[in-house]
Amino acid sequence: MPQNKQIHLDNRPVGEAVASNFKLVHGETPPLQAGQVLVRHHFLSLDPYMRGRMNDAKSYAQPQALGQTMGGGTVGEVIESRNAKFAVGDKVVGMGGWQQYSVVDADQPGALRKVDTTHIPLSAYLGAVGMPGVTAWYGLVKIIEPKAGQTMVVSAATGAVGSAFAALSKARGCRTVGIAGGPEKCKYAVDELGFDVCIDYKLHKDANSLSKALKDACPTGVDGYFENVGGMVLDAVLLRMNAFGRIAVCGMIAGYNGAPLPMTYPALILMNRLKVEGFIVSEHMEVWPDALKELGTLVASGKLRARESVAQGLEAAPEAFLGLLKGKNFGKQLVKLI
Repeated sequence: MPQNKQIHLDNRPVGEAVASNFKLVHGETPPLQAGQVLVRHHFLSLDPYMRGRMNDAKSYAQPQALGQTMGGGTVGEVIESRNAKFAVGDKVVGMGGWQQYSVVDADQPGALRKVDTTHIPLSAYLGAVGMPGVTAWYGLVKIIEPKAGQTMVVSAATGAVGSAFAALSKARGCRTVGIAGGPEKCKYAVDELGFDVCIDYKLHKDANSLSKALKDACPTGVDGYFENVGGMVLDAVLLRMNAFGRIAVCGMIAGYNGAPLPMTYPALILMNRLKVEGFIVSEHMEVWPDALKELGTLVASGKLRARESVAQGLEAAPEAFLGLLKGKNFGKQLVKLI
């Protein structure tokens, strides 16, 4: 069996996460039992939700155990199989974690899924045609329920979720406005992702200033908002929401280091009769087939061209992850493992 490198959570962050919270560990992969397959990972997904799991606190997901391999999505290739459903050479997506290889009980529902790389790159199954893409799809289609001609806004617009949101929103005939950090990201959002406008939040010192920019970008107000950030950005959008607007709450990355995120204008939820709904996409597996079909078509046809930031080698994962939390990535953050 091959030698395996893993990254464990060695200790929990106090405030901001740091590289010393992680530990590189060497070991051997165990021999396969009946029904298991051995997967060599090609790419590891890094996602903001992982920061919350590093804390030993009540959340929607179990805390990451200390001294164990960090959890995370992976794509790779089956290199040994004791399961009739999977053959050597199959390309697969699963939750292999921060390691080079994983042994998977492939009969467990949802543990491993075969993917077709004929028209869709393998790495895309961790981004646009994976969990982030389905997250965008569920928030838009099931919570916001857009209608043609309405105005949709998404924060973290050039990330993996925001990129997919743009293509899905434009496909439904909506004016689509992004909020991102920096001129390069905003230019990419408009020129390549298809946003009608992208606002650089770094040019605004407070919610009122950002809200004025949103007023110019959304002259008829905001009907649907997909929230990834929280804090000042949420305050700014609340000031521009139309009556009976819908807000899908996916993430609050501004507060992932443990700082409180007060809301300045909560009365607007009542005044405008807003629908505000948080969701976890893994709790809605019933929508994944429809979502993945649409997302796969958008990628294969070139209508969704999501950018990737790729760190090289497992050892690079901690610093790449910390950069993701600070917005240093451009598009979906991956780690290439081969």
